[in-house]
Amino acid sequence: MTSKGIVYTANWVIDSDMESLIIWIITGVLVIAVVTPYYIKFRKRQKTDLERRQEAVGLGLHKPRGQYPLIDMALCIGCGSCVEACPEEDVLGIVFGRATIINGQRCVGHGYCEQVCPVGALKVGLGDIKTRADIPITDENFQTNVPGIYIAGELGGLSLIKNAIEQGQTVMAHIANGSRRSRSNEIYDVIIIGAGPAGLSSSLSAKKQKLNYLTFDRQDPGGTILQYPRQKLVMTQPIEIPFYGWLKKEEYSKEFLLQIWQEIIRQNQLNIHSCEKVDKVVPSGETFEVITPNAAYRATNIVLAMGRRGAPRKLGVKGEDLSKSLYQLIDANSYQHKDLLIVGGGDSAVEAAIGLGRQKGNQVSISYRQTKFARVKKKNEERIHELIKEKKVRPIFNSNLLEIKEKTAVLKIGDDVTEIPNDYVFIFAGGEPPFKMLQEVGIVFGGEAKPVTPSAIP
Repeated sequence: MTSKGIVYTANWVIDSDMESLIIWIITGVLVIAVVTPYYIKFRKRQKTDLERRQEAVGLGLHKPRGQYPLIDMALCIGCGSCVEACPEEDVLGIVFGRATIINGQRCVGHGYCEQVCPVGALKVGLGDIKTRADIPITDENFQTNVPGIYIAGELGGLSLIKNAIEQGQTVMAHIANGSRRSRSNEIYDVIIIGAGPAGLSSSLSAKKQKLNYLTFDRQDPGGTILQYPRQKLVMTQPIEIPFYGWLKKEEYSKEFLLQIWQEIIRQNQLNIHSCEKVDKVVPSGETFEVITPNAAYRATNIVLAMGRRGAPRKLGVKGEDLSKSLYQLIDANSYQHKDLLIVGGGDSAVEAAIGLGRQKGNQVSISYRQTKFARVKKKNEERIHELIKEKKVRPIFNSNLLEIKEKTAVLKIGDDVTEIPNDYVFIFAGGEPPFKMLQEVGIVFGGEAKPVTPSAIP
């Protein structure tokens, strides 16, 4: 019995080892079956992202124009959550196991990447602005190196309505609690230049803080939003507006937002001088003199909230002074059965081409000096390519506008010169930032405060 018991025990040990081996084999096969597709997908995405990164570097698109995701490589675990969360889809990628900026110019500051990162390796901001010749240097209250002059909104480099509104509130709280308050009814506590989201937020906050204020805008209130095409969706994030309440949705139409601005201005009787352009801001002792074509005004504080676009940039080509040359598209429906040329390759140009390409009978061409649309939002890229496939929009890459004539437009395409039928030309070459005014009052920019020229702006 003892020998049999030993045999039985040995058989049991052998069977037990075999069973464990089989379990490990099955487990290994299952792991391989489950992990392999993810590994292949991961490797494929890594290769794709690396190629996208190399292409972006070649085009200079990896450099940001404003805010962008600041990545702490010591913390990043390469999980890809930030890539999946970004609504623009092409800002971030995973290269060599770490998050990497692919197309920094597409970042508009939503901050969703920052919110979903499980290890806190991302923060959306401007980075070290000491090397940015297009960004004025400000402190935590958005005050510049010139005491009493503040910057709110996209002029400071950050996009999004939410940022503009929050900055306006921060600036006014600092002014209200500071020592630079007027002691004369003839001198304002603060003059606000610009009546877009930052300027309106500043005006509302000034009223709430019981400051003696005055706001100017060279056009009607609304800022950059006024230049958008009709029914364009404007992205926001939930934000509370003083004296109004919450904007809770992530997208609003241009018309809805402008209606809100008008309602706020009317109900709160805001002190805004519309269609009065500020020509100069001149320091005068402890105050500033603000000069417009109508009069001169004085204040102890200035808030610059006029945005970055400024006046539309012109190309300087022959015929650009013709009435058929336009620099914005408000109502695409007004143009039907026309030969139309759009010049530019950014979001404004592509959105114009999309709007015009959907109208009846239009022949729409878009001229761009690069070889592809690379600076536009992902949604715009998809929409324009769909219209190109449908032959509703004709892209003319690697081209430059040479001349605008009464019935035609002359383009240089590569080494060839071509003349095409044309009724209207829409030029979207960006704007001249209002940096000259800032430099004249002594405001310091990054890049060792070197003079800023359009070519220095990324």
